[in-house]
Parts: sequence; C-alpha cells; structure tokens
Amino acid sequence: MKSIIITDSCCDLPYDYIKKNNLIVIPFPYSIDGKDYIDDFGKSLSYKDFYDKLRNGSIPSTSQITVYMFQQVFKKYAAEGNVVIYIGFSSALSQTFNNSIIAKKNVLEELPDANITVIDSKSASVGQGLIVYYANELLKQGRSSEEIVGWIENNKLRSNHWFIIDNLDHLKRGGRISAASAAVGTILDVKPMLNVNNEGKLEVVRKIRGRKKAIRELLEELKNIENPECQTILINHGDCVKDAENLRSLVLNRVNVKDVVVNYVGPIIGSHTGPGMLCLVFMGISR
Repeated sequence: MKSIIITDSCCDLPYDYIKKNNLIVIPFPYSIDGKDYIDDFGKSLSYKDFYDKLRNGSIPSTSQITVYMFQQVFKKYAAEGNVVIYIGFSSALSQTFNNSIIAKKNVLEELPDANITVIDSKSASVGQGLIVYYANELLKQGRSSEEIVGWIENNKLRSNHWFIIDNLDHLKRGGRISAASAAVGTILDVKPMLNVNNEGKLEVVRKIRGRKKAIRELLEELKNIENPECQTILINHGDCVKDAENLRSLVLNRVNVKDVVVNYVGPIIGSHTGPGMLCLVFMGISR
C-alpha cells in the first residue's frame, strides 16, 4: 500500500515545493473585506495584496477546516487504498485538529479497513512545514508509514520556531497582550519575540527594543541547532522580503547548512501576526 502525506495550508511551505512533491494540502478558509477566500498559497489573493490590505486597516478573520472537508479528503485517498498520514496544525491553537480526529472516526465507520493516522504537529506555520518537509524526505526514501509516523512523533518537538512581530496591534486583537502593553510597546519600538512551546502554544519569550536588534536575537537562537550541515532551515516573512533575505545571509554566514528556504507567511498565520513578521525555523535538540 502506498503512503501519502496530507497537511493543511498552515504549513506555509512554498507552493513550488508543494507542487513538485505532489503534497496534498487542505486549505484553511479566511475572509477579508467582506470576501471569502481559501488559503491557496496566494493564487486567489496574492500574499503582497493580502499584506497591503492589512497595512491599510483591513481586519481578516480565519475559520477552521471543517469535519466535512477532512472527511472528503481522507475518504478519497483511503478508498484508493492509500495509507493516509495527516500532519496537522497545533491543537493548542485551533479546533481544526480535533475536527480531523472526528473525520477519521467517521471514515473508519464507513471504511473499516482504512489506514489513517492523524498527527498533532504541536507546531504552526513553517514549524509545521519543517516536520512535513522531513516526513516527505522519508517518504521519498521509501520508508514505511510506521517509520514515518514514528519519526514524526519522536522528533516533532525538536522543531524550533522563533519569530518576531513588527506591529503589536495584531497580537492585541488576538488577546495575546493588553491594549496598554500594545500602546507602550509601539511608542518604545518594542518587538516581541515569540516561539511555540512543547504544548503547541504560542508564547512571548522576550520583548526587544528595535527591529535590527530583534533580528540579531533571532539569529542567536541558532545556538540550539543540531547537526546543521544536514539541515534545511526555513525563513518565513510577512511581506518583509529584504529582512528575510538579510536573515538568510546572516544564517549562511553563521552556520554551515544544507539549504535555507525563504517564503511568505500565509494569510492564516499572517492574520494574527501582521505585516513584518519574521520567522526562523530549524531542528534542535529540543525546543
């Protein structure tokens, strides 16, 4: 039986990579300016246009992937005799993963011989994407579904997500910080650094004065990297291409790595982090 990897659009991997590797990605829905979209990697609404709308005051809203959407995808591929491995957005940040569990149960009631595994990545954005990337590498090597699932469960908490936020208003709207903190932070040019912890929750780990210093502190987190020469590092950004490319150069000057891939943060995560978000993701000994 053939194994296939399914993920959701919160993985924020480059569309060219998704297409080249025939990955199956279930899109999250979102709305902005009264119009509904799906997160289709910038095809319906370009990343640039999305972030321009945010800069002009638009307030997007995001929705869960429904049980029905999961069920349709799982059933399709399981009915074809595939072993389905779904790697999902952190259950601590969205109800969506729980919907995938319900969908799996429903499909198994109809197709009791179906082989479906759903995995809570405990990760977000390219932290999730990095797990998908390495799982796909194992798939290309011909590893069994048991080996792939075992590797994910044993290594998912090694996915280090470090990112800085440029505008505190989006965190305020999401209830991550108070309105007073946002006002003071904006006046003082404070750039919060965040990560995703072992529970898959978002947490502010420190607040840094100034953008340049915040980017340097992102780079310092590479002290936690393990076996860099074997790694592909992912850098994602909220429409701050120059900063992302600068960080890429700094990374390459700091450590000898296999590759560094730069891409946009998609609209689902971007709705909550806003323009100027900069993210560095790699595999460490632990988070």
